[in-house]
Amino acid sequence: MSIKPVYVAHATATGGRDGRARTEDGSIDLKLAPPVELGGDGKGNNPEQLFAAGYAACYIGAMKFAQSQDASLPAVPEETSVTAQVGIGPREDQGFGLQVILNVSLPGVSADDAARLTQVGHGICPYSHATQGNIDVVTNVV
Repeated sequence: MSIKPVYVAHATATGGRDGRARTEDGSIDLKLAPPVELGGDGKGNNPEQLFAAGYAACYIGAMKFAQSQDASLPAVPEETSVTAQVGIGPREDQGFGLQVILNVSLPGVSADDAARLTQVGHGICPYSHATQGNIDVVTNVV
């Protein structure tokens, strides 16, 4: 499926997992380092952390957008938080793969309403679309 982008982010990485990543406008400029679990010194950020932060923020935005389009959905509380856990490990065939766990906190929202809202959020979130059928994503309402 093709889209017509309304915004395009630009970032450049140098040196791979043990280098730097910087956005074109300089608002993000990070030292990259593999985590200790992957043989690095852990003294920098890694792609999994960046993916987790982006997915968590985008997913909240998707739930807010969903509610703005469907008044039958509950309001997304101001205190809503999503903690994304992104795991990396070897695949059985070759290379490495990812898994994601999204722990969603919707204070004051009933369990049924939270389940509906998180499900609709996946239908909107571009990270959810990109990962669907590619990696395991588990969503927990906490």
